[in-house]
Amino acid sequence: MSRGRIVAGDWAIAVGVAAILLVSGLSGQHLATSLDPLGYAFLTTGGLALAAHRLAPVTVLAGTGLCVLGYQAVGFDVPAVAYLFAVFAAVRAGHRIATVAASVIMLLTLPLALLASPDDWTVGEAFTHTRDALQLAWLIAAGAAGEALRQAERRADEAERTREETARRRANEERLHIARELHDSLTHQISVIKVQAEVAVHLARKRGEQVPEALLAIREAGREAARELRATLEALRDDGKNPPHGLDHVPELVQRARTTGLDTKLTIEGHRNDVPTAVDRTAYRIVQESLTNIARHAAAATASIRIDYRPDALVIRIDDDGKATPDTAPVPGVGLLGMRERVTALGGHLQAAPRSEGGFTVQAELPVGQTP
Repeated sequence: MSRGRIVAGDWAIAVGVAAILLVSGLSGQHLATSLDPLGYAFLTTGGLALAAHRLAPVTVLAGTGLCVLGYQAVGFDVPAVAYLFAVFAAVRAGHRIATVAASVIMLLTLPLALLASPDDWTVGEAFTHTRDALQLAWLIAAGAAGEALRQAERRADEAERTREETARRRANEERLHIARELHDSLTHQISVIKVQAEVAVHLARKRGEQVPEALLAIREAGREAARELRATLEALRDDGKNPPHGLDHVPELVQRARTTGLDTKLTIEGHRNDVPTAVDRTAYRIVQESLTNIARHAAAATASIRIDYRPDALVIRIDDDGKATPDTAPVPGVGLLGMRERVTALGGHLQAAPRSEGGFTVQAELPVGQTP
């Protein structure tokens, strides 16, 4: 059940206790005075106050205690049922010292309230009745029950946390195992293919021979496979210990692109707000993959990156002036598919298509509210 807010079950308990107190007050024998409406108000308030026992357990404890003193002082001889519930709630919430202090104060002040009531109490009778009104055995039982439930909840939380840590550790171990298997089984073979293709192309050109298209295709496929495998291994080996790259690292990508001869411009609009870590990292990956694709496939001279911070979304747009045209349908490669999967997982939208004036556009809209 939720903590820190009032739920329907709390209102049900509060209304039930208030009803019990009112019935006890109406059926009990006491001297009728002009203060009776005040007594009924104390009975009702003491019961209904229990609705907030999760929100403010110590305040409810003090409030129900004052209500007990109030209706006893005006002559209503009703057991302190609401106070017992408040003791249970306060101890369950971990306020043991406050509960003990409040109960001691109640034991000391309730006889004074009885002596001030219209009923003719002697000092000895007042102290004896205090024990009966508070039902000391029930008071101790309420506190013990609250502590027992608190300990049970604490152990349940600890067990859940332990399960999560164990699952996370096993996932990390499995991820590293997969990375090792991929490295051992594929890296060497792909490297051999790539090196052999590079050597064959180099020798053919050195001898002045025409390089077969199939050999060039093998070389490019080897390079692409090596890059994708390296990226996959890096992702698998990422254990979260190192801070992930995010929007703060985008200028580094821009500078790196410029060093390769691509005239890259970065524009940032809107007020920079804190964004969820997943959005921050995805935004960086989108810019990184887009610039990589531009360098590999676009034959572009310029590229522009626009990052727009909006109240409800982060919008990233990357444009280039490459060879893509509107009448050529883009072939979705691994990079575009990966971007789309990342954006979709966060509940966002990705558009990737040639521009009407030539070149290619990638635009992603990522929500900055609650993310999965």
